[in-house]
Amino acid sequence: MEMEANVVAYPARLDGRIEEPMNRLLWLVKWVLLIPHFLCLIGLWLALSLLTIVAGLSILVTGRYPRSMFEFNVGVLRWTWRVQFYGISAFATDRYPPFSLRPDPTYPADFSVDYPERLSRGLVLVKWWLLAIPQYLIVAVLAGGLGLNADGVWRIVGGGGVIAVLAVASAVVLAFTGSYPRQLFDVTMGLNRWCYRVVAYAALLRDEYPPFRYDGGGTDPGSVPPAPDELSVAA
Repeated sequence: MEMEANVVAYPARLDGRIEEPMNRLLWLVKWVLLIPHFLCLIGLWLALSLLTIVAGLSILVTGRYPRSMFEFNVGVLRWTWRVQFYGISAFATDRYPPFSLRPDPTYPADFSVDYPERLSRGLVLVKWWLLAIPQYLIVAVLAGGLGLNADGVWRIVGGGGVIAVLAVASAVVLAFTGSYPRQLFDVTMGLNRWCYRVVAYAALLRDEYPPFRYDGGGTDPGSVPPAPDELSVAA
């Protein structure tokens, strides 16, 4: 899906590609297989929440997001997306997600955010709760809800949203036909992309307001498609 000339790419990019062939019934037990990841993510999201508070104070004083904290928090979102891509938010690969925060061009799902050299000191006080409210309402429908941690940081809760319904529908089609429906995949990716842009904004990673725009397809409008030799590494 090519980006139109007048469309500005958002600096948080979510990508994914279908890996076939896939087992027709593995999706039924993937949530069990992901239990080790869920346990890791509990600790990682707690760390992300605490570091977001620290980063917010840093932005308020200096206008800068500490680079090491930024890379860690983006890594947690990347890890989360890989788990969701394998599981309930897509079911688009049978390759088990790595226990890693780092980018991996050989894995079929990735998330990245451009590091901002400066951030608004004023926006940090209002963007994550007041300005983002309209986006939270949309994400609540798409992802099944947003949760507010005790420390005041929003995170994706998921479960029962439009994305999960579409992903399960795709898995059912896969079970009966042996092929993943690509049109449903494109829609599911666009909705996931919308949610992760909002999370990146709420986590103070960027000042640019997430667009009220649907960008479907596996490749984010702001991403450069992986080189053919990168895709063949894992083959």
